[in-house]
Amino acid sequence: MAIFIRSMLLLLAVLQPVAQAADSGWLRAAQNTHAEVRLRSATTPDNQVRLLIDVRLQPGWKTYWRTPGEGGVAPAIRWESDIAEERWSWPTPARFNVSGFTTQGYQRDVSLPVTLRASGILKGTLTLSTCSNVCILTDFPFSLDLDKPANAEFVADYARALGQVPVNSGLIDVLKAGYAGNELRVKAERADGWHHPEIFLDNPTGSVLGKPVIKIKDRQMIASMPVTDEWGGESPYLHGQELSLVIADRGISQQSNTVIGDPLAVPFTYDGLAYIALLALLGGLVLNLMPCVLPVLALKLSGLIQASGQSRRLTRQQFLASSAGIVTSFIMLALFMSLLRLSGETLGWGIQFQNSGFLLVMALVSFFFTASLFDLVHIRLPSFLNTRLAMQGGDNLSGHFMQGIFATLMATPCTAPLLGTAIGWALAAPLPGLWLLFILMGIGMSLPWLLIAMQPDLARFLPKPGRWMLYLRASLGTMLLLSCIWLLSLLAGHWNRVAVAIISLLLLAILPCSLIKQGRNRLASCVALIIALSVAGYTVTTGEGDELRWKPLTEEAVHEALQGNKRVLVDITAEWCITCKLNKLHVFDSNVVRKALKADDIVLLRGDWTHADPQISRFLQQRGSIAVPFNQVYGPATPEGIVLGTVLSRDALLSSLARAKEQP
Repeated sequence: MAIFIRSMLLLLAVLQPVAQAADSGWLRAAQNTHAEVRLRSATTPDNQVRLLIDVRLQPGWKTYWRTPGEGGVAPAIRWESDIAEERWSWPTPARFNVSGFTTQGYQRDVSLPVTLRASGILKGTLTLSTCSNVCILTDFPFSLDLDKPANAEFVADYARALGQVPVNSGLIDVLKAGYAGNELRVKAERADGWHHPEIFLDNPTGSVLGKPVIKIKDRQMIASMPVTDEWGGESPYLHGQELSLVIADRGISQQSNTVIGDPLAVPFTYDGLAYIALLALLGGLVLNLMPCVLPVLALKLSGLIQASGQSRRLTRQQFLASSAGIVTSFIMLALFMSLLRLSGETLGWGIQFQNSGFLLVMALVSFFFTASLFDLVHIRLPSFLNTRLAMQGGDNLSGHFMQGIFATLMATPCTAPLLGTAIGWALAAPLPGLWLLFILMGIGMSLPWLLIAMQPDLARFLPKPGRWMLYLRASLGTMLLLSCIWLLSLLAGHWNRVAVAIISLLLLAILPCSLIKQGRNRLASCVALIIALSVAGYTVTTGEGDELRWKPLTEEAVHEALQGNKRVLVDITAEWCITCKLNKLHVFDSNVVRKALKADDIVLLRGDWTHADPQISRFLQQRGSIAVPFNQVYGPATPEGIVLGTVLSRDALLSSLARAKEQP
């Protein structure tokens, strides 16, 4: 009803008495026989000029909407007269897909209403782009004498053309837009539901939108579009920009404007689930090679050493127990993420390391595993957690199960290259999808363990047990002790640093004292532990220095630097992120990078995600990321920002900085 009333008012508005009118007649160009145009105008009593541009195209040819899409040129007039208040009205277009490109425009006949302020002679040149298999850009010069009347059909034709223009209300009840990771999403809700909706968008400043993919669920329509810059590169930063669009459904269309905000969730579908599942499996497998797993290498090697001199059956059971521990730990992570989602908290990979209680538990677990490697204690599951698996084949199966859990939890500060996509998809999916992918990640990470379980003879290739194992176990125990020290050092960011140092040194002093009581054959272990204790005191009581001029990260700081024609390097890191430490060691601490980052036109912005920070979480989410490290480079030549890889390289960073610099 609202649309009908609005249409009637619009018709009454155009049916006002016309004082003067002019008609160019049909214009043709010798170089383009596929199109002809006609321009007619009329002046209302209040001296407003109404111009109607009629375009007639041969079959198979098209012209373009105000935003052509990925190709083409919108119709435009180059005026030779003094013109004011020029306003074009655009009928609802159609979408065309040619050779992988998507464009927005019109076929056959179309009329474009224009209003403006002018007097005397209207003179100019209409430039029209028409395309079929080839595109032709044609100029149509025209001159309209407002003192000459047009034909009697002008008023009706103008009203008819306005009837094809989208209304400003009546179709959409709720409209939102969100941007993340080179993708724009638009969500529109309609009480009557959707049938066959279409969406046509104007490109935000400095960007080009690709073909929309539309999904409908209940009363919602969500359109997702890839975004690039005008040269096909990384998308500009769109958050906060105004978005103009038209949504049409079954002959009704509405022109709307909204501001691009935070990322929008997409209704869950099973499209591409097989591909994401494969990424989850491979990402879990690659996780075994990430630096975060190095602290638990001692546990893996220890298990292989023990397996070299025992039966196939016991070896299989031990590695099955470890695999079960890995999968169980991923189930625990899925439960943790589910509880966070239900409570409305931020989701992210490795964020459990922001919790001091988790750090304390992990430090104690690593401490007891260290004691186990030195044969001071033997780890068994509590009686209420014993399962049939833990009771089969010997008392040590429970320890192998715990090794699998510990290995996974220690791996979570890193994001494997393939794992990031799977995790991002999982955290945005409904809970069943989240659980499915986390279980697949666990299976992927346990694949090397399962391989040995299926082929126990692989363990027989190791040297036979002997005295050398005592020294190797001492070295492996020292490696694991260092991971315990690292975890304790992270507690210093939550508790009093001196108190953490004292507690850590007292706790770790238990090990050498116990070993000394066991005899001289433990001398090598004692020496290794004393070295570790020295490292512990230094790590816990000493903070890291950084001579680069890092400033706190905020959106405002990024925008202010860009307005000052500066280049910006964004670094989001965390004390518990081992990959961040490696990036700092191999990239940021290198002389060539430090020298480059000290340039006068570079602003360094760092966000510390060691503790939960809603502002940093929002910064990451707006860029489609859920983990650290995160690095991005902005500059006069790349205001949209360049997102760098998880594992940084000097060449990638330096080339991005060079690309961001404004060229003379």
